[in-house]
Amino acid sequence: MCGIFSYYGKKHNAPEIVVEGLKCLEYRGYDSWGIAYKSNDKIFIHKKVGKISDYTINKDHFRSSEISIGEVEDPNEIKISIGHSRWATHGGVTKSNAHPHFTEDKDIVLVHNGIFENYLEVKAFLQKKGHNFHSDTDTEVIAHLIAEHCKTHSFEDSIKLACKEIEGRYAFVAIKKDSKQLISARKGSPLIIGVGKNEDEYYVASDIPAFLPYTNKVIYLDDNQMSIIEDGKIRFYDLEKGKDIEKRIIEIDLDIEHAEKGEFPHFMIKEIMEQKDTLHRACNANSELIEQVANEIKKAFGTYIVGCGTAGKVCMVGEYLFSAIAKKHINFSFGSEFSCHKHFLTDKSLMICVSQSGETADTLEAIEIAKEKGVKIVSIVNVESSTMARISDIVIPIKAGLEKAVASTKATTSQLAILTLLAYACNGGIHEGKQLLIDTAGQINDMLNPRYEGYIMELAKRIKDVESMYIIGRGSNYPIALEAAIKLQEVSYIHAEGFAGGELKHGPIALISENTPVIALVANDECKKEILSNAMEVKSRGGYIIGVSPDNHEVFDYWIKVPDTGDASPIVNIIPIQILSYQLAVLRKNDPDQPRNLAKSVTVK
Repeated sequence: MCGIFSYYGKKHNAPEIVVEGLKCLEYRGYDSWGIAYKSNDKIFIHKKVGKISDYTINKDHFRSSEISIGEVEDPNEIKISIGHSRWATHGGVTKSNAHPHFTEDKDIVLVHNGIFENYLEVKAFLQKKGHNFHSDTDTEVIAHLIAEHCKTHSFEDSIKLACKEIEGRYAFVAIKKDSKQLISARKGSPLIIGVGKNEDEYYVASDIPAFLPYTNKVIYLDDNQMSIIEDGKIRFYDLEKGKDIEKRIIEIDLDIEHAEKGEFPHFMIKEIMEQKDTLHRACNANSELIEQVANEIKKAFGTYIVGCGTAGKVCMVGEYLFSAIAKKHINFSFGSEFSCHKHFLTDKSLMICVSQSGETADTLEAIEIAKEKGVKIVSIVNVESSTMARISDIVIPIKAGLEKAVASTKATTSQLAILTLLAYACNGGIHEGKQLLIDTAGQINDMLNPRYEGYIMELAKRIKDVESMYIIGRGSNYPIALEAAIKLQEVSYIHAEGFAGGELKHGPIALISENTPVIALVANDECKKEILSNAMEVKSRGGYIIGVSPDNHEVFDYWIKVPDTGDASPIVNIIPIQILSYQLAVLRKNDPDQPRNLAKSVTVK
């Protein structure tokens, strides 16, 4: 869940390029950050706790650094620099735990994303060999492990040997004081090579936007592969097959403007407003591809729909959609819980995975489990070049565009749109489904305007100081109640919980006190009377009822109007909650783009 950015080439101020690249990756981790750079076989390291957003590298950093060997004689001689923005998994948020990490003599320095699961065992072995550690991280152990192998092997071969001993998911970039090589390796965590306009210039990053200002030519490093950059050239090695391999350069079509906020104060509100367009792109998905997946669902003996976090809530909605529209039973599971279902898998099963990044560790592990049983894999992803997309049998891209705010918004509604299309296609009504979504997108376009935002802001001002709030829903809006709670938790830091409306009387209603905000998600469906009755139960106990509904009802103390869109109600009902969450974050002086303790892409278990 950390961000890696490294540079090899002849550009001036390589450390400055890396710092700017890390700023583009800060959504992946922002507890701490650091860079290392080489000059005349000397390595300089600079680390800080906190965000990198407002940091500007100054000339003094080329002369001396907090942890350095020698002095940089000429900044223009810096050809190699590596950097990292951290989201803590092992060890607290301290300068010593920040990356890059290094050996005692600072001979080997590296940055790392992932979790080294057996690091304690390896660390104990290395301590017996005389290695001393100064951080609490698993990453430092990798540096020492490589150093141990370097006693008898080359730098490159030592990394190959170390990779065989690392259990878990990883992506790392390493340099050595007396080596001209920049070496990268990955297993389970993303790592992408950007090929500069000059053939001897390369960028290594966790995500493409970090180097998009410089190049749109990429090479995707796959699992169990290494890249070795040396003397201006790059080569690749397959760690499993034990041999050199060829990789092709791909030109990607990404607009750098999509990676910027533009006129918006935050990415989150920009991406909420982009749903006017992203839903149109989703509902214009390739009909043949949708029909193909629908046919796979119809002939499968057991279909599982799997995701984590927000994508997991989308999958829960899918379970309801397939039941109501297609009259099909689909099994839902969070990626982290999927191993409990492996006993029911056969080569006739189908697995549909939903993810924004396509790099979610728990979902990728679920895919690995399913593949061992011969299960066919369908992925619904935003990042078409992701690991999930590349290992799936069929890929449905949601085409929401780059999403940088940690709290997912436009990708969520696009995922919901694709699942709605699939449900309709399973019942032979793909054109009906497309028309429903086109109409819904048009109504959302009308809804997302400054007056609507202002109306929700009035509510945000009323409730911004509450300690707890609750969201209730029924049918396909029950998972949306859970997702609404996630949105509120993520960015407002208000304690929020979602419940099935009918479950309130079985315990949660005890939490209601005078003026407790309760959001009721209402659709004009078979659950309408029941959810309004549940809202009345809450109101009779002093709750403050906020209705998200096509129509106003007597029970509402505050009404947020949404279009009447039938089966697409989960899509329209989550949008005002997204806006409310954003506004609460701003009023409470939180950063809605980078909420505390969270990272955008959960690439560790």
